[in-house]
Amino acid sequence: MELSVLTGDIAAQSVDAVVVNLFEDVDTPGGGTGAVDAALGGAINSLIANGEIKGSRGEITVIHAIGDAYAGFAPDRVLVAGLGKSEDFDLDGVRSVSAIVARRLRRLNVESAATIVHGAEIDGLDPGASAEALAEGAILGLYRFDKYRTSSKPKFDETRPVTLTLVEHDGSKAPALEAGVARGEVFATASNAARDMVSEPANVLHPTKLAEIATAIASEGGIEIEILEQADCEALEMGAYVGVSLGSHQPLKFIHMAFEGDAGDPENNLWIVGKGITFDSGGISLKGGAGMGAMKGDMSGGAAAIASMQAIAALKPVLNVHMVCAATENMPGGGAQRPGDVVIAMGGKSIEVDNTDAEGRLTLADAIGFAKSKGATRIVDIATLTGAMVVALGAGHSGAFSNDDELVGQMIAAGATRGEPIWRMPLDPITKRQNRSDIADLKNSGGRGAGSITAAHFIGEFAGDTPWVHLDIAATNMGRSVHDWEPSGATGVPTRALIQLALDLGS
Repeated sequence: MELSVLTGDIAAQSVDAVVVNLFEDVDTPGGGTGAVDAALGGAINSLIANGEIKGSRGEITVIHAIGDAYAGFAPDRVLVAGLGKSEDFDLDGVRSVSAIVARRLRRLNVESAATIVHGAEIDGLDPGASAEALAEGAILGLYRFDKYRTSSKPKFDETRPVTLTLVEHDGSKAPALEAGVARGEVFATASNAARDMVSEPANVLHPTKLAEIATAIASEGGIEIEILEQADCEALEMGAYVGVSLGSHQPLKFIHMAFEGDAGDPENNLWIVGKGITFDSGGISLKGGAGMGAMKGDMSGGAAAIASMQAIAALKPVLNVHMVCAATENMPGGGAQRPGDVVIAMGGKSIEVDNTDAEGRLTLADAIGFAKSKGATRIVDIATLTGAMVVALGAGHSGAFSNDDELVGQMIAAGATRGEPIWRMPLDPITKRQNRSDIADLKNSGGRGAGSITAAHFIGEFAGDTPWVHLDIAATNMGRSVHDWEPSGATGVPTRALIQLALDLGS
């Protein structure tokens, strides 16, 4: 979909449909909605009066204007989008309404549409930020992954709408709206790239393919990339990561991407570390068969990390941003590691493998060890790590664990800015004891109790004193149904929050 900004009158646009909006408890529409109402001879006002249009959040009313019933009015349809109560409306509201409207336009098979900018006239909402959220919502809301469907046709044209024009009557605001739309497109496109990676089946997106995607993103963005092979990782003594890979026929790929936004100050850096298990069978500690197909998404953290670099390269924060993804499969092949094995992570810590299905934290241990060896001053890791996170927080928030109040506060704020909520969880000394091993420095599973916390404690052993945040996205990486700007399936969380964090740190 092509988005653009135009200075003019929304009622004078020659498009298939125009989109206006209305808050709850408004008796007489004003602004762009009022202008369209006048062109329709007061139709919107009449529908408000008879209670058909209430302005409720997410309500969409379609008014047909086909033919010559309204002289000088070109669009065949008018969509009135309800915004809810004005005091409750925010940028998440803009994203939500924009996504809902975009899907309705698609169902109506609309090719071209024009819209006013939702919320741009509300006190406290910056017009540029509103345009940015509108662009995000529209692009994210239209996302679908059905590339492998051949036997059934979609009920509506997947390419519609082709164009969406943001119309603003005040020409002085146009530059801010244009900049906002451009930024929104960058954020949403990166999030959709992460969704695509997670949605691919594991026989297509294995570690080699993930490395190829990262290489293409690096090439397009003009950033550095290196791919380490198994021999390289063994030379660096990444025993924890290599151990996970031994049961698979697919070769591991250790992906390192680097954007130098502040080359003169190498300590001004952020390392984004994504879990990259492209399929997780559980290894020898085999998972149950029900739902195992969803384990193709166990690389959601890696997908978000890689996709974030696409946007970071385009938006260019004054910050050195590195991305690491230790990609592999976790399979129960003849060479697979066993429960009871002991592996040595980069840096020398010994780990008793209590459960081979607690493999993600093993790969993250060496990925973080690599980051620290390269001078990392801030680390954020992202992983679909524990089912316990689903129990603790449900699907509303990603869980955050940290050794640094400032960095985790910045991460939570970035998530709030982008509508990807994050909730901080505790790291207490009592649960940390559950990772004690009788034969090694620590074991990779602390048992069922406080499973998310003990997993975070394990990773924290390798972060040490370096400011670090661990995001457990096991509950938020996949959606069960279409909701606001999130699809059924891969959500792309927390790609946009990571991008925002980089911009905040590099502003």
